[in-house]
Amino acid sequence: MADESKRDYDVGYGKPPHHSQFGKGHSGNPRGRAKGSRNLSTLLDSALNERVTISENGRRKRISKREAILKQLVNKAASGDPKSIQMLLTEIRLVEGRQPSAEPMLLDDTDREVIRQLYERLYESNQNEKEEEETNNENPKDK
Repeated sequence: MADESKRDYDVGYGKPPHHSQFGKGHSGNPRGRAKGSRNLSTLLDSALNERVTISENGRRKRISKREAILKQLVNKAASGDPKSIQMLLTEIRLVEGRQPSAEPMLLDDTDREVIRQLYERLYESNQNEKEEEETNNENPKDK
């Protein structure tokens, strides 16, 4: 065995000795990904591009599954289905690039004044409730 004092790095869990590590140009997965194998995105895209036959206004026509899904979503939203409406609005925002930003909204002076007045009103009503509670607790015999 090699002299342990000559090692310039630690050997242990996750740190094999240099002689047993992969050499330059040698992969940890020598066979690699099989040629022609497709990832999830490619599979989903090909499935959505498959053609189906639908009947629309009494006529048969062939459209992609992607288009059929969108037609169904729009029709359900038009009939008043709340989930479909929400999904459709989200998709419209994404397509039109109007996704709500994660930036906080900046308040102007009038907004701050309204918030201050609301805070004061809530604080006063809370104080009044506490005072009523204290008076009710101090005089239980009066009831």
